[in-house]
Amino acid sequence: MENDKYAEELDVGVKVVQMACSLCKTVQKALVSGSFNQVKSKNDDSPVTVADWSVQATVSWMLCKYFGSQSVSIIAEEDVQALSETDSVGLLEMVVNTVNETLAKAPTYGLNGPGESLRAPQVLEAIGRCNSSGGPVGKHWVLDPVDGTLGFIRGDQYAVALALIDNGKVVVGVLGCPNYPLEKESLNYHNNIDRHTFPSTNLSEVGCVIFTRKGSGEAWMQPLIHGNEGLQGPNRAKLIKVSSIDDPSLATFCESVEGANTNHSFTAGLANGVGLRNKPLRVHSMVKYAAIARGDAEIYMKFAKGGYKEKIWDHAAGVLIVQEAGGVVTDAGGRPLNFSRGMFLEGIDRGIVACSGVKMHEKIIGAVYASWDSSNL
Repeated sequence: MENDKYAEELDVGVKVVQMACSLCKTVQKALVSGSFNQVKSKNDDSPVTVADWSVQATVSWMLCKYFGSQSVSIIAEEDVQALSETDSVGLLEMVVNTVNETLAKAPTYGLNGPGESLRAPQVLEAIGRCNSSGGPVGKHWVLDPVDGTLGFIRGDQYAVALALIDNGKVVVGVLGCPNYPLEKESLNYHNNIDRHTFPSTNLSEVGCVIFTRKGSGEAWMQPLIHGNEGLQGPNRAKLIKVSSIDDPSLATFCESVEGANTNHSFTAGLANGVGLRNKPLRVHSMVKYAAIARGDAEIYMKFAKGGYKEKIWDHAAGVLIVQEAGGVVTDAGGRPLNFSRGMFLEGIDRGIVACSGVKMHEKIIGAVYASWDSSNL
């Protein structure tokens, strides 16, 4: 893919997400061990952590360095409001330290850091710069610094998601999944991915970055970088493909762990209606898209409860990765998702359906039409 369009954006994107995953693993370890408990609540009561702001600052700084601060447009989840409050001085200091520790390791990932430590105003500027509203014209980076913050806080699954939209189309997708086992056999399906148990304590068997470029017809998976080993040798990426299973009775479907923004009872009815027999794989974050792209599951369905609006940063990278790995992603009416209308996925018909293949997708869409009238969404 080196000679193709967006090669530089993909290369930098993968390296930056590798850096972000390393940052997140360090912060999650401290959170879970109780070393610190710096979790704030946003206006919608959802949690935000040191990792959310630190990843956003790091990715923002790097994208501006490589693609020009005047021309880079970034749409991201977090803002600086809570971090700028007077009672957040200690939290801001932790974010600044975390960002500088991460940027100092940039050469390990084949990137150039700032040369000297950033100060608090520079870190706040980097976070606040991610305030683009997107749209149908031009290039826009889309970042979810920690997708699945609840999973992150609990020591479970989460993702770092970075995508590039060009004139309304997602053209680059990078998905970092720091706690996702490299091999399907390491998944504990009975307890879901989220309460993960691994047969080996070898850290190199856990965590990956999955990436793609639009039109390549390929998606790739790279293990996380550990220590100073760099991107060479065992970290060479390998091709991934969706599952070839098209019999619903053999298929596994993914859905969100939390029921706050999705209707589990409706998806359960749909699953039963098309003959799905396996227990659903409930997992935090865009790791669900990774599971479809890698062939670990065949279906992901999300039907939001009334009034909830899907954000583009929760889907952009994952959708492109599944599509290029051979899968199909549409709304529940069978139409492509529209990433050209700002930070929200406007005009979604009922919900989102991602499948490993056309045949399975058609069955799910048909079941939606058959079941919709009787649902209480």
